[in-house]
Amino acid sequence: MLLTVAAPATAGTPPAVPPTPVIPLPARMADTGGGDQLITAQAPTTSATAGTVVWWQRHNGRWRQAGSAPARFGSGGLTEGATRVQGTSTTPTGLYDLPFAFGTDPAPPGTTTPYRRAGAGSWWCEDNASASYNRWVEPLPADCAAGESERLADHPVQYSRALVTGFNYHRPVRGRGAGIFLHVHGKGATAGCVSVPAGAMARILSWVRPSEEPHIAIGTVYGPTALTRY
Repeated sequence: MLLTVAAPATAGTPPAVPPTPVIPLPARMADTGGGDQLITAQAPTTSATAGTVVWWQRHNGRWRQAGSAPARFGSGGLTEGATRVQGTSTTPTGLYDLPFAFGTDPAPPGTTTPYRRAGAGSWWCEDNASASYNRWVEPLPADCAAGESERLADHPVQYSRALVTGFNYHRPVRGRGAGIFLHVHGKGATAGCVSVPAGAMARILSWVRPSEEPHIAIGTVYGPTALTRY
């Protein structure tokens, strides 16, 4: 019978080095909004129209991934939110709160975020001359031109369920942009919003909790619009 004898260790071979722990993206960011829930929407570059959305939960000071989904961005790519120009079909980068949710479909089970059902008279005013600029209106006010606004029910797929982002919402700057949401995928790139598959949108709405002060951070992997800057 032959016996196999293990070869002795080569002298001077360094010991195996354990892999470096991966630091979660939120832990590498300059700001996450102060709450315990964060949605990150990340694209490879500012010219990209696709990327990834990840939702994160912080527990005992540590961020853990709660879910992820493929994402789409504006057909014009991404641009710095503070200098964005309306009508460019770009997705604004930055860190934003999530004021409320809406949809033509009912809210998914477990939703605690304020949720508005969108009907035939529900509009998002995007008319720069209107007192209701960048606001949900129902019905459309006289000073808000229909041709410069969105009737939400006209997009029953994309707006079946959506989260409003705080981009240009609390103190609207005319000409910067209106109606930037996290919503359900349509046929392709968006007009400036972030979109995810319908199932992911339902899971996000069931997961997000106003008491956790949730935010969304939109950005790229590297460069001036990198998510780690926000």
